[in-house]
Amino acid sequence: MERWGADLYGDPCGGCGFEWSTTTEQAIELVRQLPSRCRALLHDRTGSELHPDLGWTVSGYVSHIVDNLRIWAERSAGARLGGATEVSGYDPDLIGRGRRYNDVALAGALWSLEHASREWVESITAALEADVVLVHADRGRQTAADVARNNAHDGFHHIWDIERTLGAVDTE
Repeated sequence: MERWGADLYGDPCGGCGFEWSTTTEQAIELVRQLPSRCRALLHDRTGSELHPDLGWTVSGYVSHIVDNLRIWAERSAGARLGGATEVSGYDPDLIGRGRRYNDVALAGALWSLEHASREWVESITAALEADVVLVHADRGRQTAADVARNNAHDGFHHIWDIERTLGAVDTE
């Protein structure tokens, strides 16, 4: 198991409680369930809800989850299909500013999440079967199982951010 995530966030994660001993199968299932979890949480929301201590709205967090899943699905496919195993980091805040996360319509973000989750599951499952190993510029060697676990944490953690946001908005 790659220790990057646990070393950075704690085990379990000090914020969301994600346990880094989560199996690959559990990580994939967690990502598969992200769209239904978000729809259930946000069924009567506008997407513009904003926590006073956070920079992204609810739609912004959903959009970030989408982009993270798409980026890692693409990277995994690139390694599996084309041998491109070296990957760099990316700045989620810069992507968020460029895509104007806080202006994304919630319905569109949820639609994108449905597609991104499905495509990620397909890509990661294929990467696992092919024993893909990526070499991240900052994190080092990452197996497809490491990527699955890290991406599952990202989604799980940002669901927690969404829940915190809704809790803060509802108590105002």
